[in-house]
Amino acid sequence: DLGEVRGSPASSAKFTLFYDAMVKRGYSPKPILLGQSRGGMMTLAWAFRNPDKVKAWVGIYPVCNLASWPLKNSKPQTLADFGMTEPELVAKLGEFNPIDNLKGLLANKVPMFAVHGDSDVVVPYDLNTKLLKERYEAGGGQFSVKVIPGEGHKVGPSFFECQELVDFVLGLP
Repeated sequence: DLGEVRGSPASSAKFTLFYDAMVKRGYSPKPILLGQSRGGMMTLAWAFRNPDKVKAWVGIYPVCNLASWPLKNSKPQTLADFGMTEPELVAKLGEFNPIDNLKGLLANKVPMFAVHGDSDVVVPYDLNTKLLKERYEAGGGQFSVKVIPGEGHKVGPSFFECQELVDFVLGLP
């Protein structure tokens, strides 16, 4: 449990310790990462720093953009995770923001899938999943999205029993 983290280099390093421990236990050295909500930010941040270790990335209404929810609705926790002031983090946003660091994932041809509600006001679709999809596809990457009409940011079957998500994962080589 990494606690209230937002994908800083320090929290990504802790995630690497978890990855190393799981690989030592016999789990895949190229896992499929699945992040829900702010877990999307953590898994995506780790993925862009370790693109050769990721088979695929999946998000359930994932936070993908530091400039969205993290710096708007959880600023103290985000600044604490990065150990920076707001002006320092904003000045280095391009270095830390997953949506700005997709080259390694594209080079490794990491497929992505997300399920997101079109009425999510907590983690807005347009500022997160849609933006990530547009940038990833512009770079030539594979990104599938299942948009759930009328759904917001909640635990429910439309997200956690999403057949398209299951089909994506089971269809990976």
